Amino acid sequence: MKRDPAVLIIVAMVVALMLVFTFKLARRSLPGVASGTAQTNGIAPDFTLQSIDGKTVRLSDFRGKAVVLNFWATWCGPCKIEMPWFVDLQKQYGPAGVQFLGVAMDDASSKDIAEFAQSMKVNYPILIGKEAVGDAYGGVQFLPETFYVDRNGKIVDKAFGLKGRGEIEDDIKKIVGQPL
Repeated sequence: MKRDPAVLIIVAMVVALMLVFTFKLARRSLPGVASGTAQTNGIAPDFTLQSIDGKTVRLSDFRGKAVVLNFWATWCGPCKIEMPWFVDLQKQYGPAGVQFLGVAMDDASSKDIAEFAQSMKVNYPILIGKEAVGDAYGGVQFLPETFYVDRNGKIVDKAFGLKGRGEIEDDIKKIVGQPL
């Protein structure tokens, strides 16, 4: 039996849209954090989240370091592409004071997220995200979403979706003050 490729594409798109809307509806917004407060050249909203190893982590713990704050999910294809780049870039720029932080924004268990991070050989902290933190950063609409925060806590740039490794590295150089 031969199937029409156009029909298969349409069905796949409908299923993908249903999954996105289901995911958005399943996430619960927490009160107390204003939506859309993160602006380029504004101070990055502080937060407190649990890491996959049970530690309490605050963004303000990294003041004095340049931070690459990446919102991602285990089911996100583009996230899986950029994570190995982040691992390499953490090794390369960590000694210069750059700290990557991954905020998992899906409904997977902490254990599943930890196993996923381990399988990706992640060498930077992975935090269990909350909708309120996403809201503080403008409402995480697309994944991955990455914020580049300088040593003073100011958001220098943000990226929605997958960027090339070279573009990511250029943004890192901006937050550490290196010439491009």
